[in-house]
Amino acid sequence: MSTAEFTALLLFCTAMSFSPGPNTTLSTALAANHGLRRALRFCLAVPTGWTLLMVATGLGLGTLIAGAPVLRWAVQLAGAGYMVWLASKLACTGQLAEVNRSRLEITFLQGVGMQFLNIKAWMLALTLSAGWVVNGAGKPAANPDERLLIVCVLMALFAFSSNFSYALVGSLLRQWLAQGQRLLWFNRSLALVLLVTAAWMVIA
Repeated sequence: MSTAEFTALLLFCTAMSFSPGPNTTLSTALAANHGLRRALRFCLAVPTGWTLLMVATGLGLGTLIAGAPVLRWAVQLAGAGYMVWLASKLACTGQLAEVNRSRLEITFLQGVGMQFLNIKAWMLALTLSAGWVVNGAGKPAANPDERLLIVCVLMALFAFSSNFSYALVGSLLRQWLAQGQRLLWFNRSLALVLLVTAAWMVIA
């Protein structure tokens, strides 16, 4: 991979990883409600799930889903439904004492599986596969396995870094949010972001 290609890949990974999305929204919400330690599990699940997704895309599963309308819709609807469910739990939690009762928590395996329900993640994986793994510098790559490894490692690092950064912000706001109804409105704001994301996943 040339220096120009690697630089373009770094810029692409930065833009896609640190822009707000369902993963970063949930990282912020989990840390604000449960603390940084509990959110760390999700921060680790995202790069794990992403790496598995990227490998699956490299094996042809991404092309199959993108090319089959029924499968594409199944992923979109399942992902959107899960986002709406999480948003409903988030919107009803107004006090830190209510957090555990609201079951606002995501296990490691749920976090991994969530990456496979995000049609945006599939499209991103397909873009990376076509632009940096299968092809390079405008022609078929001679070392796709090596390129896939580079992309997976980079995206895993960026995925963890971005989600951890958002979780850190959420944890720093935790004590401030504990006062009055601040947590309720904070959670409702993040729930709205999840609902908008769910709508985008269906109509995109």
